[in-house]
Amino acid sequence: MRTERNLTRLDRVFARLDREPERPANIDVPKMSRHRVVLFAATLAFYLAIVWLVVTTSWLVRFDWQVMFFRPYQQWAGIHWFVDYYVVLGQRGPTAVMVAAWLGWRSWRQHTLRPLLTLGTLLLLLNITVGAAKLGMGRLGPHYATVIGSNEMGLGGDIFPSGHTANAVVTWGILAYLASTPRARRWLSAASAVTSLGVGLATVYLGTHWLSDVLLGWAAGLLVLLALPWCEPLIALAETRIFDSRDRWRARRGGTAPAPVPTSPVTAPVLLKPRTSTSGDEVPAARETVTASRSARPPAHLAPSPHTTRSERTPVTPIGSRRPPHPERVARGTASATARPAAGG
Repeated sequence: MRTERNLTRLDRVFARLDREPERPANIDVPKMSRHRVVLFAATLAFYLAIVWLVVTTSWLVRFDWQVMFFRPYQQWAGIHWFVDYYVVLGQRGPTAVMVAAWLGWRSWRQHTLRPLLTLGTLLLLLNITVGAAKLGMGRLGPHYATVIGSNEMGLGGDIFPSGHTANAVVTWGILAYLASTPRARRWLSAASAVTSLGVGLATVYLGTHWLSDVLLGWAAGLLVLLALPWCEPLIALAETRIFDSRDRWRARRGGTAPAPVPTSPVTAPVLLKPRTSTSGDEVPAARETVTASRSARPPAHLAPSPHTTRSERTPVTPIGSRRPPHPERVARGTASATARPAAGG
């Protein structure tokens, strides 16, 4: 009789994650090196410089207006259909779904939650930093500009920096960040840079963003990627907490097997049927003691034993006979020299 519990879909997923990884255990995790710190500081300086040039209505704002009056979507109208599709690579919803599907498969293959947790951390940082900057500066876009030559700041807009550009840098850059080999990281870094550059120029072509919005969007997305190694300890801690919570949930849901109780011999009197002698007189029944090994049921108030993993459990279906051992029992079909005579013989 099988007593094993049927596994649910969630149990099978976690069982897959519990297995040993197919890749080496020492997967390369980027650290905050000196080179990365220098890049972060340079990108932050570039970010602040763009903001200052726009706030002070400098030559960058005048160049924004010149590009807007040029109207690229009218100058090169033949590629408008392609740009309409290409700019989707910077929209947060579709890109997050595509990248999450790929990283979910990576998590399944490597038996770790780190790729998905890294993606969630990146999107959270992106929403906080870029969203706060958009609402704080409140710049209007080219289609809603009010005064020619002005920077359009503080008027309730939400296009500075460019969210499409920053999202393209982050969502495609995470593929390079999580690459397993240096060569793959170089190729994916180049591909993500070209993709985010094209998305930023596509928004300028369509007239939805100023050129300075795109420059600031590139810097904003790159800052989030460069700062990600600082979040790696939190990502590792979150993964550990998730698996610990899973184990506690399993223990509460399925319960645990009770601790084995040592068996003790129990002496019980056994009455044999009266036998008849050769003269016809009945012989009184003899009392024989039989020692049997019985397993006592554990008291209900005992606490359950510690939960063990599936690999440590013993098979739930016993092998062989289920009957307790008996010192006088002989195998079926074999004759015994000390067999008792049948009653009435």
